[in-house]
Amino acid sequence: MLVGLPGAGKTTLAHLLAQTWGCAVIDTDEVLSAALGSSPGEYLRTFGVEAFRREELAALRRAVAVDAIVATGGGVVSTPEARALLRTQPTIWLDCADDELVARVSDGDRPLLGDNAPEGLARLRLEREPWYREVAAARVDTAGSALKAAARVEAALAEVSR
Repeated sequence: MLVGLPGAGKTTLAHLLAQTWGCAVIDTDEVLSAALGSSPGEYLRTFGVEAFRREELAALRRAVAVDAIVATGGGVVSTPEARALLRTQPTIWLDCADDELVARVSDGDRPLLGDNAPEGLARLRLEREPWYREVAAARVDTAGSALKAAARVEAALAEVSR
């Protein structure tokens, strides 16, 4: 399981690791889009955060049942039920400096960031960081190239598997 703020590299690294390991990838945002018939951002704007989190939890439950690398939505840690489920899995917290996160999310549909991405990310970090710490076996810095970050994730997983 890969968790982290928007732009941390969850989807990118899940796909890189899956190529290396020859396994499947599940992106809970993609699962949600398929199940809901709209993007996560559109669903959030239409039905609100509470409804979105219920759907996100259902997607996480489906993902856990499959042997795959799972890239979660950044806010999956917001509910106690999701955190309990994440603690049962090898979960890696992907993180990097806010300025890099802002650069990575500048062209995406991120309604929870609001109109000011730097302020929105700072707010999400303050809110979610304790939850990421709670569920993660390790924190991996994803700054720089995706290939180097993937190698750091592999090293972290090897360390926590000992």
